[in-house]
Amino acid sequence: MDRIFYEAKIKMNLIRRLCMEEDGQGLVEYTLVVLLVAFVFWIGVKNTEVGESLGNAWQKVMDCVTSPASCSA
Repeated sequence: MDRIFYEAKIKMNLIRRLCMEEDGQGLVEYTLVVLLVAFVFWIGVKNTEVGESLGNAWQKVMDCVTSPASCSA
C-alpha cells in the first residue's frame, strides 16, 4: 500500500511541477509565431510564380558564374 501511495505522490508532484513551472514557455511561443509566419507566407506565395522566377534568376546567376563572357546585365 505504501508503494502505491508513494507512486501516486510522485505523479502528483510531476503534474504540479508541469503546471507551475514556465521554463521553455517562451521557446514554445516563439516557435508557434515562427510557424504561423511561415504558414501565412506559404499561403501568400503558393499560387504565384515566385518560385519559378527565383529558379530562373538563380540559373542566370549560375550561367554568369560559369561563363562570365556570355553574361549580360
